[in-house]
Amino acid sequence: MRRPERTSHEEARVAETLKKGSRVTGAARDKLAADLKKKYDSGASIRALAEETGRSYGFVHRMLSESGVTLRGRGGATRGKKAAAS
Repeated sequence: MRRPERTSHEEARVAETLKKGSRVTGAARDKLAADLKKKYDSGASIRALAEETGRSYGFVHRMLSESGVTLRGRGGATRGKKAAAS
């Protein structure tokens, strides 16, 4: 799996201060939600965001849901109607 590169020192600092299990409130929570939303909308997966921030999948999922993101489907093969043979 390809690791996302840091785009700024600030993001690295934010990730360091978000130790797993610590509460994220107020302005820090708003900033984190906006950052996660931006990255998710640009194609990052919830699992990749969880790994990058050191938080759980559930935490990232909840933050995205709270910030109004339309979550993508799980992907993979789907069972649809087969194309009609002509």
